[in-house]
Amino acid sequence: MASRCWRWWGRSAWPWTPPLSVGSIPSFRHQFSTQETTPQICVVGSGPAGFYTAQHLLKNVINTFTQTAHCGRCAFWGNVEVGRDVTVPELREAYHAVVLSYGAEDHRALEIPGEELPGVCSARAFVGWYNGLPENQELKPDLSCDTAVILGQGNVALDVARILLTPPEHLEKTDITKAALDVLRQSRVKTVWLVGRRGPLQVAFTIKELREMIQLPGTRPILDPVDFLGLQDRLKEVPRPRKRLTELLLRTAMEKPGPEEAARRASASRAWGLRFFRSPQQVLPSPDGRGAAGVRLAVTRLEGVGEATRAVPTGAMEDLPCGLVLSSIGYKSRPIDPSVPFDSKLGVIPNVEGRVTDVPGLYCSGWVKRGPTGVIATTMTDSFLTGQMLLQDLKAGLLPSGPRPGSAAIQALLSSRGVQPVSFSDWEKLDAEEVARGQGTGRPREKLVDPQEMLHLLGH
Repeated sequence: MASRCWRWWGRSAWPWTPPLSVGSIPSFRHQFSTQETTPQICVVGSGPAGFYTAQHLLKNVINTFTQTAHCGRCAFWGNVEVGRDVTVPELREAYHAVVLSYGAEDHRALEIPGEELPGVCSARAFVGWYNGLPENQELKPDLSCDTAVILGQGNVALDVARILLTPPEHLEKTDITKAALDVLRQSRVKTVWLVGRRGPLQVAFTIKELREMIQLPGTRPILDPVDFLGLQDRLKEVPRPRKRLTELLLRTAMEKPGPEEAARRASASRAWGLRFFRSPQQVLPSPDGRGAAGVRLAVTRLEGVGEATRAVPTGAMEDLPCGLVLSSIGYKSRPIDPSVPFDSKLGVIPNVEGRVTDVPGLYCSGWVKRGPTGVIATTMTDSFLTGQMLLQDLKAGLLPSGPRPGSAAIQALLSSRGVQPVSFSDWEKLDAEEVARGQGTGRPREKLVDPQEMLHLLGH
């Protein structure tokens, strides 16, 4: 099952985990009766965490997401929302084990004055808008300003900056939605600032994304050498990935570029920069109060060492003018059902190695398990661990005993409620339709963004 309806359909990349979807693994054998004594396992979530968990449970039979979905022991149900169409207690009654892998579908609020102003939105919504998520298609970003400020210095922040500054003729060759491309063609944004509370050693983006940003056609980086003073001497203390990332930042900020790179930067019409040691205090309104005119920032300094390093205000303030503010300070999960424990402060389901605390037979993986951190490889390792714990519990006889009806019961329940699940073959039809539409314009695909059009194409 995949819920929150459509988040997995036709998406060619996963910089985040599409939340609240359900992948159902009915059994570990090919023949089913109405009451199965063999393990019946349900995975709620069709993003990387859900599929990696399913992959581990199915062992070495398959090794990719598509092969997982096509496996005879796995059923994919889309267009099913857990909490609306079926509840977690109903799933637990039908299956011996349920794995919650529904990701982080919300964004962390800034909780500062002016956050509600027009011209302020979450990076998550902006990414959903240009990636074609139906729920974000009503977003109308105003790109008529000269300067945009992104609050955050992670991979999502760099992705947003890259989209804002990439020449439209380059975007035409990607699978960005036509509606977003039309808006970006009219964009007047020339400068993008990425603001972080801490310093260069604490940035959350990775070297691949930084390198792409530095080499982005038609743009030049703006880095203040003062922010990097004394950093070279501290590099021997940091792990190798962080060291390589910081060395790239140092070279970009401190070294004089060669003739070719200098010429490229001199001819660039757009720019992006990193503002370190700044914490947002207020979004400043325009004179008429109908939009954002800037961000008031508190200047910070660092206290502590290593992972305990934190930013504390110095008392100084500065205003950064802009017409667009994008908040990229992290995602957070939502509680899925009153019967499932949830830590609202941390935004995760309380668990020990993927076993949900005090709820036998209930597991979790991915961002809802550990929080919205890491990359796809992190999620793979994390999900494999949850799958391993579940299999250990199965072998030790710790899962609920007795037969369970599995998918047959849920299928009947959904049918009685008028819910038409979408199969993986249906998903593939929509995927093929997107690719076919893209071929006509020389693009990888033209994304479907209207759920009703999707259902109509499937004959639902």
